[in-house]
Amino acid sequence: MSRNDLFDYMKSAAQKIQAEYDRIQKRALEDPGTAGDNGEENWANLLREWLPAHYHVVTKGRIMNTDGECGPQVDVLVLSPSYPQVLLDKKEYLEGGVVAAFECKLTLTAAHVRNAVRTAAHIRSLSRPERKGTPYKELHTRLRYGLLAHSHSWQGAASTPIQNIEKNLRETESKIVQNPKELLDFVCVSDLGAWHTRKMIFVGQQLLSQIKVRYEKEDIWNVIQRAGGVIEAAHVCSAAEYQSTDEAKATFTPVGSFLAALLESLSWEDESMRALAEYFIIAQLGGAGQGLPVMWPLSVLSDELAAKLVRGGSLVSGERWSEWSMIF
Repeated sequence: MSRNDLFDYMKSAAQKIQAEYDRIQKRALEDPGTAGDNGEENWANLLREWLPAHYHVVTKGRIMNTDGECGPQVDVLVLSPSYPQVLLDKKEYLEGGVVAAFECKLTLTAAHVRNAVRTAAHIRSLSRPERKGTPYKELHTRLRYGLLAHSHSWQGAASTPIQNIEKNLRETESKIVQNPKELLDFVCVSDLGAWHTRKMIFVGQQLLSQIKVRYEKEDIWNVIQRAGGVIEAAHVCSAAEYQSTDEAKATFTPVGSFLAALLESLSWEDESMRALAEYFIIAQLGGAGQGLPVMWPLSVLSDELAAKLVRGGSLVSGERWSEWSMIF
């Protein structure tokens, strides 16, 4: 069977990112600010090349909610096709027109991961108005948030960069994040791996029995049973080492995995992207991945939605793009 050309395109994109990293690093000590700006432009250009042309990709700006509150400056922002042309050069971007935002780093460190978690949670906490009524709406804001890096700082022979990133994600989120909708959606390190966040809902004894082994030895299991359900969220990492065949290992790119996950995520809000997103999914551009789930109580949902789910009959399985799906 012939290989889809998409993998070659992504390999080329990844090589371009790496070549830019090597070029920028030569002068990074002379002028770190300019080096950082160059890195941001690399990722902005990648998004311009792979997102539909009517989206606007801009650099350096703040996101302003309907109350006029602004979050901290963000490196790269993706604006909706409907964003007013007259406001494109205004650096306080209207939240209702921002579909994604990203922090960009040349060489990722633990501090960068921790700061990105804090910023993502803070910006989401400012989101207005709150969305209610379906599992999808209550577990996601309209805005997607991610962390992008050319490379990472854990280069020693005995280093475990994937585990280091995940450790910093989990530890910081456990202290900062108040709701799964505040979680970081994406992390992509071009020469290492890509993470995307999956959220799952288990309600009713039949579904809870499937995950009982994960919680029955903990005190929280009794709480889950009394509540009648649980929400799990996991940062799923896709990396070359997790692919099952030599060919899959050779063709996998974190950049391709990130773009596949981004298109899928944005397609929840923009139906016009769904056919392309499904193509990427079916072509398996995202690659295989793994991640440990973290439990969230049903109380993070509105009382009305939680009660409706516990009464049963609301969730669907295997139906992509349903706001009542068990998994997002």
